[in-house]
Amino acid sequence: MKLKLKNPGLEDRIPSHTQLEKMEEVEAGDRPQWDNKAQYMLTCVGFCVGLGNVWRFPYLCQSHGGGAFMIPFLLLLVLEGIPLLHLEFAIGQRLRRGSIGVWRSISPYLIGVGIASMLCSFVVGMYYNTIMAWVMWYFFNSFQDPLPWSQCPLNDNRTGYVSECARSSPVDYFWYRETLNISSRIEDSGGLQWWMVLCLIGAWVLLWVCAIRGIETTGKAVYITSTLPYVVLTIFLIRGLTLKGSVDGIIYLFTPDVDELMNPSTWLDAGAQVLFSFSLAFGGLISFSSYNPVHNNCEKDAVIISIINGLTSVYSATVIYSIIGFRATEKYDVCVAGNILALLNAFDLPEGNILDSNYTEALQTLNSTAPEIVQGLNLTTCELRTFLSEGVEGTGLAFIVFTEAITKMPIAPLWSVLFFIMLFCLGLSTMFGNIEGCVVPLQDLNILPRTWPKEVFTGITCLVSFFLTLLFAQRSGSYWVALFDSFAGSVPLLTVGFFEMLAVVYIYGLDRFNKDIEFMIGRRPGVFWQISWRIISPLIVLIILLAYLITVTSEQPTYSAWDPQSSSFPALTRKTFPWWINIITFFLAGIPSLAVPVVSLWKFLQKRCSRLNRNPEPLFQINPEQCSTSLSRSLVSFIYFLIIKTELMFK
Repeated sequence: MKLKLKNPGLEDRIPSHTQLEKMEEVEAGDRPQWDNKAQYMLTCVGFCVGLGNVWRFPYLCQSHGGGAFMIPFLLLLVLEGIPLLHLEFAIGQRLRRGSIGVWRSISPYLIGVGIASMLCSFVVGMYYNTIMAWVMWYFFNSFQDPLPWSQCPLNDNRTGYVSECARSSPVDYFWYRETLNISSRIEDSGGLQWWMVLCLIGAWVLLWVCAIRGIETTGKAVYITSTLPYVVLTIFLIRGLTLKGSVDGIIYLFTPDVDELMNPSTWLDAGAQVLFSFSLAFGGLISFSSYNPVHNNCEKDAVIISIINGLTSVYSATVIYSIIGFRATEKYDVCVAGNILALLNAFDLPEGNILDSNYTEALQTLNSTAPEIVQGLNLTTCELRTFLSEGVEGTGLAFIVFTEAITKMPIAPLWSVLFFIMLFCLGLSTMFGNIEGCVVPLQDLNILPRTWPKEVFTGITCLVSFFLTLLFAQRSGSYWVALFDSFAGSVPLLTVGFFEMLAVVYIYGLDRFNKDIEFMIGRRPGVFWQISWRIISPLIVLIILLAYLITVTSEQPTYSAWDPQSSSFPALTRKTFPWWINIITFFLAGIPSLAVPVVSLWKFLQKRCSRLNRNPEPLFQINPEQCSTSLSRSLVSFIYFLIIKTELMFK
C-alpha cells in the first residue's frame, strides 16, 4: 500500500513474477538471447575491463604509494563497485529492458536517468573509438623493421636528423608529429589529417560489423576480444621477467607508502577508478543482463566479474611495471655510461678502472680526491628510482613509454604487434557495451521507427559518431580527446550512478527489489547488500561526486600542449583552456547530468498539461493549450520559445 502511494501505477508498468515467466517463454523466440553463459560473462568482462585497467590503474598505484593504493582500491571495490554492479545486473534482468525502458518502468520521472546513460555512452564512445584509431595506426606501422619510432628521420638535405626529433626523442616525435601532427594549442585546429580519417573509418566500420546485430554478433566476437588480452599480458609478463630491471619495477610498484593512506585524494582517486573501471552507469550492463534467463544468478555474476576486474587491474599493473623497470634500467645504464666516459676522459684513466668497480663508489672516491674536476664536468644525476618514478598515464604510457621500451627488445616488431593487438581488443570489447548503451535506448525512445532492424540503428549510430569524431582527426584532436575524457566520463557517470541507487532503493522500493532477487536466484540478498544499497554505496558515490564538482569549479582547466619552439627541446607545457571551453564542458558534463532533473520536470509538466487527455502523450510532446494552470502554461511556452530560438540559430 505504501508503495502505491509513493509511485502509483507501478504494478501496472512492471510485470508480476507469473507474467515474467510467460514473457520469457514468448521472448525465447523473439527477444535476443545469449547462446550460453560464457558469452554473457565474456561480454561483461570485456565491457568492464578496458584501457583504464592497463594504463590508468598502474599510474594511480605509482602516484599514491604503490601497494598502499591497493588497500583503498580493493576496499572500495567491495563497498562501491560490487553493490552497484549487482544492482544493474538485477534490475536489468528483472525488468528485461534497456537503460531507458528500465527506469521508465519504475517511474516516468526517471526517464532522464536512461537518457543521461545514453548520452554518456555516446560521448565516451566517440573519443574512445578515436583512441582505437590511434591504436590501428601504430599497429599498421608495427610491421616494419626497425620500427619507425625507434630512430629519428633524416632532414630534407639528408645531412642529419630532423631538428625537432633530435632535440626530443624518436618516440615523442613519432607520436606528436608523425601520428598526431599536433598543433601548439587547442584553438589552432590545423585541418584534418588524412591518415587519421582513414583509421577512424576503419575503426567505426569494424565496430559496426562486429556489433551489427547486437549480442548476436558481439557474443561471437568476445571469444577473441575478451580473452586475447589476457594471453598477450601473460606473454609480456613472461618476457618482461627475463629483462634486466623488470623486478626493480615490480618492487617499486608494490612498495607501500603508508602515509598515502592519510591523503584524501588517494581515497577519492581509488573510488573514482573503481566506478569507471566497472563501466557502470553507461547502460550497457543493464542491456546485457536483460537478455539473461529470468532465474540467472545475477548475484554470483556480479561477484565473479568484480573479482576478475580487480585482479586484472593488479595483474596488468604488474606486467606494465616489469616493462617500465626494464626501460628505467636502460635509461640508468645510458646515464651512467655517459658519466663514466666523461670521468675517463677527464682523469685519463683506463676503462676497466671504473667499469669493473661500483660506479657509485668510484664516483665518491674521485669526488673526494679531485672535487673541483668532478664538479666541473656537470655530470648527470643517475638514480634508478628517479627513472622509475616518471609516471605517465593514458596515451603517454601506451604510445610513448611502452613503445620506447619495445624498441629495446629483440624482435621489436613482434612485441609491438602483440601490444597493439591487445589494446585494440580491450578497446573493442568495451565499445560493444557503449554501442549497446546507445542503440537500445534509441529504440526505447521511438525516435526512429521500431520496425527498422537493429543493423540500421547500429549503422546510423556509428555513422553519426564518425562524422562527429572528425573533430579528433584534426591537428588539435588530442587536446579535444583529453577534454572529453576529463569531463564526459566523470561527473555525468557519478550522477547517473547516484540516481540509479536512489531510484531502486527509494522509488522502486528495496523490499520489492529484495523479493524480485529472491524470485530470480532463490534467496533474499544478505545484510551486506542491504546496508550497501541503502547507505554505504550512495554515500561513497555522493562524496566522490561532490569532490569532483568542487575540483572542477575551483580550478581553471588546463591541458598539456606540445611546444616545438621550446628553448631547450620540444616539450609539453601546461596551458589554460580558452574561455569558450567552459561552454563545451557544460555540454559534455552539464547536459547529461541535468538530464535527470530536467526530464523529470518535463514529465511533471506533461502530466499536468495532459490531465484531461485520456490518450498518453508521446515522450517529449506537450500541448501548451492543455495546461491546467497559468504557471505550467507559462513554463511550457517558455521552453518551446527556447527550442524554437535554438533551431533558428542553427539554421
